[in-house]
Amino acid sequence: MSRARILPHYTYEDYSSWEGRWELIDGIPFEVHSAPNHQWVVANISSEFLSEIKKLKLKQCKVYSFLDTKIKEDILVKPDCSIVCKPIHKKFLDFPPALVVEILSQATALKDRISKFSIYENFGIKYYLIIDPEKETVEIYCLENSKYLLQDFSPENPFTFSLSDDCKIDVVLKNIWE
Repeated sequence: MSRARILPHYTYEDYSSWEGRWELIDGIPFEVHSAPNHQWVVANISSEFLSEIKKLKLKQCKVYSFLDTKIKEDILVKPDCSIVCKPIHKKFLDFPPALVVEILSQATALKDRISKFSIYENFGIKYYLIIDPEKETVEIYCLENSKYLLQDFSPENPFTFSLSDDCKIDVVLKNIWE
């Protein structure tokens, strides 16, 4: 007996014709919303990364917000912030960025902590940051031996992100709350 598909299953082709901001996870669409506090945190973390990248004149590394990242035909996500250290030649990113950030909200916490955690880990994204604006906390996960490991750090001290062989930045993460 074959399984009947109960939920619709969408692909990038479907997604590319939709209006608004959407993500696809295993063919299931999720509308992307961001509250003002969410946008403020995205702007602050992006600014911290961008400032360090500009200071070090690392022209190959770029900071993006809500960049379409196509993992598979039925998985397309829009991380709140990404750092990419290679040229992008398509309308979307189809290779792992060096770093992604997700800002938690009540509506996205489960998806960010479970679904996206697994997606980013399996896609080979070196750093995954989870930011909780309510608690003013940052979790840094670094990919080691194909698994994310939570990094021990002090938000008051610079954390070194080794984004590529020739791209290392030091960021003081407590600055995102100022």
